[in-house]
Amino acid sequence: MSRRALITGITGQDGSYLAEHLLSEGYEVWGLVRGQANPHVARLRKHIGDVQITTGDLLDQGSLISAVELVQPDEVYNLGAISYVPMSWQQAELTAEVTGMGVLRMLEAIRVVSGISPSRTPDREQIRFYQASSSEMFGMVRETPQNEKTPFHPRSPYGVAKTYGHYITQNYRESYGMFAVSGILFNHESPRRGAEFVTRKVTLGAARIKLGLAAELRLGNMDARRDWGFAGDYARAMRLMLAQDSPEDYVIGTGKTQSVRDLVEFAFSTVGLDWQDHVVLDAKYTRPAEVDLLCADPKKAREQLRWEPAVGFEELVTMMVESDVRLLSESARPEDEPFSPDHW
Repeated sequence: MSRRALITGITGQDGSYLAEHLLSEGYEVWGLVRGQANPHVARLRKHIGDVQITTGDLLDQGSLISAVELVQPDEVYNLGAISYVPMSWQQAELTAEVTGMGVLRMLEAIRVVSGISPSRTPDREQIRFYQASSSEMFGMVRETPQNEKTPFHPRSPYGVAKTYGHYITQNYRESYGMFAVSGILFNHESPRRGAEFVTRKVTLGAARIKLGLAAELRLGNMDARRDWGFAGDYARAMRLMLAQDSPEDYVIGTGKTQSVRDLVEFAFSTVGLDWQDHVVLDAKYTRPAEVDLLCADPKKAREQLRWEPAVGFEELVTMMVESDVRLLSESARPEDEPFSPDHW
């Protein structure tokens, strides 16, 4: 019998790569979406293939219980969130409800359907739960690089909500004996990344200017440094975490950092342009509370999961720029892409 997985946020970048990976491993894959009329579902199926869909909403406890009862999954991957950090200041309450409380609701759905209580612990064949935690939880970092024991100091409503989700996952593991883990994933990108994220904004900007569709690209803080990897590599790590004998949390990243300036310079050089001729600094793109440096220490994942990233930074940026040149050359609009930034 193949294993059955339920993925929230399946119409996002990470959900699409995870679905592809699980299908390649012989899983039956189900995605949770907020409505069958969701226009991204048809495009997702076109790109990903044999994915089954059920409805549910991270804001609605009853719908999650119904979805878990219907699917009867072996594994649940909670990737659904409002994941664009700048938006979290504009919609702080909604971010808390979806990105934070949504984790609690999914854990409760699994607990209720499984009949788990303080007096009834789960059996060996229990549903395994993965929570998508974030390096944004580290925020104003206490040490570099950051590992599983580094204290959190989030600097955005998004980071605060992710920190709640991380701790409630840990709490359900310790309170009920549930197989519940968090992957603390550092920045991971791809051609499927939403156009509002800085990496994709840069690669789309370089492609537009190369093709004569724009003259400039406006950006905020160019000095922030991030640990950037390929989303497809990080999807592999998610499955590996749920394949272990015991539930533990893991930091996933490359252990290397580049600045936004490095990203811009390499993206523009990929299409034969000098970024300094086209990039304009604009204060409106600066965060209210900036996170200056995030760098992973993935030693535990490397040693226990045997996980290593396969795609390096320059290969990743080249992949994204070339994809965006093709996309814009075909007169497609980025907003029509199948992988939605609105994926809870």
